[in-house]
Amino acid sequence: MKLGDPRLFRQYAYIGGKWTSGDEGREEAVVNPANGEVIGHIPLLESRQISACVDAAEDAFANWRALRADERAERLLAWYDLIQQHREDLATIMTLEQGKPLPDSRGEVEYGASFVRWFAEEGKRTYGETIPSHIPNAALGTIKEPVGIALLVTPWNFPLAMITRKAAAALAAGCPVIVKPAHETPFSALALAELAERAGIPAGIFNVVLGESAPLSRQLCDDDRIKAVSFTGSTRVGRILIEQCAHTVKRMSMELGGNAPFIVGPDMDPREAALAAVAAKFQTAGQDCLAANRILVHESIHDEFVAHFAERMAALTVGDGMESEVDLGPLIHRRAVEGALSIVDDAVSRGATLVAGDQSDAPGENFFMPVLLTGVTSQMKVWREENFAPVAGITAYRDDDEVIAMANDTEYGLAAYIYTHDIRRIWKLMRALDFGMVSVNSVKMTGPPVPFGGVKQSGLGREGGAMGIDEYLSTKYYCLGAMGSVSGS
Repeated sequence: MKLGDPRLFRQYAYIGGKWTSGDEGREEAVVNPANGEVIGHIPLLESRQISACVDAAEDAFANWRALRADERAERLLAWYDLIQQHREDLATIMTLEQGKPLPDSRGEVEYGASFVRWFAEEGKRTYGETIPSHIPNAALGTIKEPVGIALLVTPWNFPLAMITRKAAAALAAGCPVIVKPAHETPFSALALAELAERAGIPAGIFNVVLGESAPLSRQLCDDDRIKAVSFTGSTRVGRILIEQCAHTVKRMSMELGGNAPFIVGPDMDPREAALAAVAAKFQTAGQDCLAANRILVHESIHDEFVAHFAERMAALTVGDGMESEVDLGPLIHRRAVEGALSIVDDAVSRGATLVAGDQSDAPGENFFMPVLLTGVTSQMKVWREENFAPVAGITAYRDDDEVIAMANDTEYGLAAYIYTHDIRRIWKLMRALDFGMVSVNSVKMTGPPVPFGGVKQSGLGREGGAMGIDEYLSTKYYCLGAMGSVSGS
C-alpha cells in the first residue's frame, strides 16, 4: 500500500492511547474485495483487553467532560484539519478495504470531515433552559451533561463517515467513545485514531476495539459503565443490540435498514427522472441504506423512463475502484454477490422481466453487473428486502393514492424520493409517506445540518444536525430555592 504517510496504516487496536495486539496472538486477514489480495491483519482482542478499554475510557472521562466546550472544539477542529490534510491517503485506504471508486472515497473523506467541523461548533450550543417558576422564591432550569462512555458500532459501506458522524457528536458532548468498526473495513477507523492522537485528543477518549463480533458486542453491551450505544447496520443486528442493552437501560441510537421508494410523477421528464434514479440506485454499488430500492413510475411515462434508465445504466463502468473511470466497484464479499443473484432469480421466477444485467461481463468474483427488472410486485424479494446490491426494480402505478400505499408497504422507513413539479402532489406525498427523510427532486439529501434517521424498523434517534449531539447528552433539571425560615418555626 503506497501512502504519503505510512503511519496511517495501523494493524492494531487502539486502547487508552496505545496501539495494542491481541493477548493470544490471534488475528484476522483483511482483503481487498476487488482482487482478493490480503491488505493486512487485525488483532482479535481478548475479554480482558476489552475490559481494559472500558477502564481507560472511564478514567479519561472526568477530565474530558471538565474541559470547556471551546477547548474540546479546538481538539476536534485540529482533528478536522488533519483529516483534510491526509484525505488522499484516507481515500486510498478506504478504496482498498471497501472497494468503492477512489473519487467516491475522496468524497466520503470530505463528507466525514464535515461532521467533525459541524459538531466542534455545535458543542458550544448545548444550551439549557430557564423555566418560569411556579414555586415561590425559586429558580428553575435545565443543563445538559454528557451521558458517559459511548459505544459506536459502525458498518463497512461507509467506513469513515459513519464513525465521524457519531464520534464527533459524542466527543463534542464530552463523552469518551469506543469504536467497533466492521472487520471488513477496520483500517479507516484506525487511521482516524492515529489522527485523533495527533490532534491532541487525550488517551482513552477515542478508542478502537477489534475482536470476534458477537462476544465483543455482548461484553460491551453488558457493561453498565457504557451509557450509550450508537449502531449503523442491519435491522436484524440492531434488534440483537437493543435486547443486549435492555437490562442496563442504555441510551440507544439506531440507524438501521432502508427500502427507499423513488416515486416519479406523470409530469416529469422521463429522461431527467431516469438519470436521477440511476444515481440514487447505484451509489456505492447499491450498498447504501439510502439507495432507491423500489422505483415507482407513473404508467403514462413508464416505458420511456425504462428506456432511458436502461441506456444510462448500460453506460456505467464496473471495475477496480483504484482504476480511473470506474463507476461501480465490487460488492464487499462473495456472499453479497450470491445474495444479489438470489434476489434476481426470485424476481424472475415470480414474473419480473430481466431487462439488463448479464453477469458474464463481471470482471471478478466479487463484482456484480447492474441489473434492471421491470414488472416488480410486492411478493418479490427485491420489493420486500433491502437488497444492498446494484439491482433496480421498476413498477408502474396509476395515481397518487396507489403509489402512497405502495411506497409505505414496507417495514422500513428511512428515506424516500419524490420526483414531480406539481406542488400539490409534492405536499400530499411528502406528508403521507411514512419515512424519516423525504427528498424532493434531489438525489443528495444528507450532510452535517441534517437530522439523519428513520421511523418504523429503520431505527431510533437522529444523527447530524442540532439533534445529533442530543443522543450523547442528558438533561438535568434544577430547582434553586431561596434559604429562609421553615414555616411554623
